[in-house]
Amino acid sequence: METVRKAELLAPAGDLEKLKIAIEYGADAVYFGGELFSLRAAAGNLSIEEIEEGTAFAHERNRKVYMTINVFAHNQDIGLLKGYVEKIKHIPIDAFIVSDPGVIHIIRQIIPGAEIHLSTQANTTNYASAAFWHSMGVKRIVTARELSFREIREMKDNTPDTMEIESFVHGAMCISYSGRCLLSNFMTHRDANRGACSHPCRWQYALMEEQRPGEYIPVEEDERGTYFFNSKDLCMIRHIPEIIGSGIDSMKIEGRMKSIFYVAVTVGAYRKAIDKYYENPSGYEFRESWYDELTKVSHRDFTTGFYFDKPTDEDQNYSSGSYVKDYVFLGIVREYDADTGMAIVEQRNKMVIGDEVEVFGPNTDFFSQKLEVMYDENGKSIEAAPHAQQIIRIKMDKPVGANFMLRKKNI
Repeated sequence: METVRKAELLAPAGDLEKLKIAIEYGADAVYFGGELFSLRAAAGNLSIEEIEEGTAFAHERNRKVYMTINVFAHNQDIGLLKGYVEKIKHIPIDAFIVSDPGVIHIIRQIIPGAEIHLSTQANTTNYASAAFWHSMGVKRIVTARELSFREIREMKDNTPDTMEIESFVHGAMCISYSGRCLLSNFMTHRDANRGACSHPCRWQYALMEEQRPGEYIPVEEDERGTYFFNSKDLCMIRHIPEIIGSGIDSMKIEGRMKSIFYVAVTVGAYRKAIDKYYENPSGYEFRESWYDELTKVSHRDFTTGFYFDKPTDEDQNYSSGSYVKDYVFLGIVREYDADTGMAIVEQRNKMVIGDEVEVFGPNTDFFSQKLEVMYDENGKSIEAAPHAQQIIRIKMDKPVGANFMLRKKNI
């Protein structure tokens, strides 16, 4: 019987806490940025000490860590970049995600055995480019988001077996080709290609002709395309068989700037779907509950992006750039006493006695309960927990563990 190749689930780690949560909830690998040279400069990112701790945490659990150094460097960056790579070269990072050939060269000079993954920023869209980069020592190609399953399969079939393919399966989409955008730099002087995107593609726009000031002209979809920028979010959880069948080796979740709640829910849902597929590929059946989980974190409406066909007006959101927020993240369990059924919870949003909450954790389905008993740190009975990161004790209806989370429907 042929052994089924297992694809990797790759999760975002915007800071050390998110790195650990992603691994606890089932990620096979995580990707993070350091304090310099990452395209998510606004994320918490990791200090050198945190990279050391996070790498050790992952390796102790047989998971991998990938570091993003995917900015397009300018001349003035080179000296600082070399010094930074020197400072981290002792850490056993599993791979570096890079887009700039010069940065690849610098990493290879300082860390000769470093594994290199080519960032989506390099916009690899064909098997000839992929084969070129592989011949230059790149182990994995992070494909451009503009590729279909058919194109990815063709890339896989026309490149060496030793080359891996990583593709985004969930999260925010960019309106610029492979994320190489000048709009933010032009409008706010924050360079998207150097980690400081202000996301002007999510802003609301109207068209006005120079000779008719104050007269706003409708902007509509036509056969040549759309002039609105705001894409829906990518969601491919319904299509695990197609993802694996296309030859994708690593399923990547976007979201280094998202919350630990987002990381936990998203990783947990994809983990369940992927594991269920590998249990019985020929008899795999999708469970709607996995999709429902993804709607309980802050998100935009969902799309399948370019995977099946080129996006249409149905893949854009013309009415709003805001998120759907149907649920509120209430808190995270820090400790649990099985004898008393009491959990020590760190509050993240206000909760009160009488709230109907859902409780979920790694590799579990959620359960619902009403908050009936709640105490503060001193053991005093309280009716509400309104203070940010307040430590409280809650009676649980079922056993929980560290890093379980509480949420409630947003009324």
